[in-house]
Amino acid sequence: MKRLLPLLAVAGALVAGDALAWSAEGHRIVAHIAQTGLTPKALAEVERLLAGEPDPSLPGIATWADDLRETDEAMARHTARWHYINFDGRCGFEPPRDCPGNNCVVTQTNLLFRTLADPRSEDEARAQALRFVVHFVGDLHQPLHASPRDDKGGNDYQVNIGGEGSNLHRVWDGTILERRALPWREHAEELMQAELPDDPTLRSDRPTLEWALESCRLVESGEVYPADGRHAIGDDYLDAHLPLVERRLREAGYRLAQMLNHALDPPRTGR
Repeated sequence: MKRLLPLLAVAGALVAGDALAWSAEGHRIVAHIAQTGLTPKALAEVERLLAGEPDPSLPGIATWADDLRETDEAMARHTARWHYINFDGRCGFEPPRDCPGNNCVVTQTNLLFRTLADPRSEDEARAQALRFVVHFVGDLHQPLHASPRDDKGGNDYQVNIGGEGSNLHRVWDGTILERRALPWREHAEELMQAELPDDPTLRSDRPTLEWALESCRLVESGEVYPADGRHAIGDDYLDAHLPLVERRLREAGYRLAQMLNHALDPPRTGR
C-alpha cells in the first residue's frame, strides 16, 4: 500500500568522520527491498533515468556515492560530509549547530529529493539525485552515522575481534552483517518476509530527520556500544546485534520505496 510521504524540507549535520556506511552488500539489500516496493510508474522512471548505467536498477547504483572515492575524488571530497550527521552530545536537532552550511545527510537527502521530484529539472541532475538518495537513505539507518558521541561515528572506538584490530564503525558497516554469509539478493528476499508495523515517520513532515534521530537514540540508549566500554568483542556481540542491523536495513528499504514513489509517482491532489 502506497503511503503519502510529505514534501521534505528540514536541515541537518556536523561532521562525523571519514567512513562509509553499510557495506556494499548492505546498501544493495536496502536498494533491492526498495525496488520491489516501487509502483510501476516509479519503476519505469527509475529505469529511464538510469538508462545509461551498466545496471539500470537501484541495487546497481546503490554504492555509487561511496564509489566516488575511486571514480571522482573531487566530488567525493565535496560530498563527504553528506553521509552523516553528528548530534552534539544529545539526540536533539539545532540546524545552525548540527548542520552548518547544510552539509549533512538529513539536509542533503531533502534537497536531492526535491531535485528528483521536480520534472522540470534536467534528467542528468535527477539521475544524480536518485543515486545519492538511494545511498543516503541507507546511511541514515546506520546508527553510527547519526551519533551523539564525540568519536567520529565509532571510528575512534578501537575494538579487537579474534585478535585483529578494527573499529566499531567498521563492525557496524559490515562485520555484523557478514555473520549471515548470504548473497545480498537472498538476504534481502529473506528480510522482506517480515512485515514492518505501522510507520508513523512516513506521515511526518520531516521523515529524514526522524530516521536520523532513531539512529541517534539507538546509540544513546546503549544498544550499539559494547557493554561496560569493553574493546574486545566476540561472536556473542556480533550475533546479539545482527537482528538490529537487519531491522534497520529492512526499515531503510521500505522507507526508500515510499520516498521514491512519492518523488516519481506522486499522489494526485484534486480532480
